[in-house]
Amino acid sequence: MLSSTDRPAGLLATRLAFFVAGFGFASWAPLVPLAKERLAIDDGVLGLVLLWLGVGSAVAMLVTGAANARYGSQTIILGGGLGLALILPWLVVASTPLCLGAVLFAFGVSLGSIDIAMNVHGTEVERAAGRPLMSGFHAHFCIGEVAGCAIMTTSLSLGTDALAPTLICSALMTIALGLAWPRFLATGRTEQRLGFVLPDRGVLLIATLAAMTFLVEGAMLDWSALFLVDQGLVSKAHGGFGYMLFSIAMTAGRLGGDAVVTRFGDRATLMFGTLPIMAGFAALLAAPVGAIAMAGCLLIGLGAANIVPVLCRRAGKQKTMPVCLAIAVITSAGYTGMLVGPAIVGLISNMAGLPWAFAMLGVLLCAVTLVAPIVMADWH
Repeated sequence: MLSSTDRPAGLLATRLAFFVAGFGFASWAPLVPLAKERLAIDDGVLGLVLLWLGVGSAVAMLVTGAANARYGSQTIILGGGLGLALILPWLVVASTPLCLGAVLFAFGVSLGSIDIAMNVHGTEVERAAGRPLMSGFHAHFCIGEVAGCAIMTTSLSLGTDALAPTLICSALMTIALGLAWPRFLATGRTEQRLGFVLPDRGVLLIATLAAMTFLVEGAMLDWSALFLVDQGLVSKAHGGFGYMLFSIAMTAGRLGGDAVVTRFGDRATLMFGTLPIMAGFAALLAAPVGAIAMAGCLLIGLGAANIVPVLCRRAGKQKTMPVCLAIAVITSAGYTGMLVGPAIVGLISNMAGLPWAFAMLGVLLCAVTLVAPIVMADWH
């Protein structure tokens, strides 16, 4: 158990790490329409450029586990967080698609590194505290998303140059990391080696559903502002409000997620959690005014909030492979969804229009509802 002195310090440091990751991640969302205009590119090229954010995150996932074991999660969190802070301003000054892709790749490496390390550290803090804490940690990631998107969108709405709010956001992330640094736990290093175990049908099914859900989250991050602006529902300066509301709803859903699962169970949460998502996409596609579109963003965030936590919980109950490997498969699948999602949306948008791409996302989530009974039956 943690001592009374260490407990709040360890908790605060981990919460700040999750907050910084979400803050930096969401600060990019309102900048997407500005990047498209600055570079004078179409949706197809933009989708390929956005792909490099996911590529960078995927590359980081391949090396961060070993680096975390060697150097400790504290060092990786600091490096990844400072990377986000230092790279963010370059996203608004990159002058060519190639340059922006390279910056997004570096941004993705930083994001993937801090994402894995903060979860490792959170697990250790949770184990030491002897009580569940991970839902609260992930809620702080969502709170960071709301704060980052809100600061960036509000600044752009006031007509400030895009570089100024990115510098402000970078400074805030650096301050938060400075506060967290002396408060991290002294994490141990593990030399445990696990043999390769081929995922069975149940784990692969869960991973597929997680990839679908993360694909939707990635699409909302990279394309929601552009969709709202292109459809004439909001002005360019207010495009980020859609993702901000999406993040607010997801945060609220996760803060209350444990109570929902306790009341209704995993099966009902998974089966019916996708219904608000489909309703939200329907509202976005049919919205005659911005208010209805914003309500759609809220519904999507509310529905998506607890799908992945339920899937992770189900993976933890399977017995065919080590739980840590099962969670790694799901995390990799989620990043794959984030990786290919923006590019797929961009290609469909280039061929048929962005509304058709968003309709595809709504239909895709129907599969989660249809497959939920099978997922629950495997370990019921």
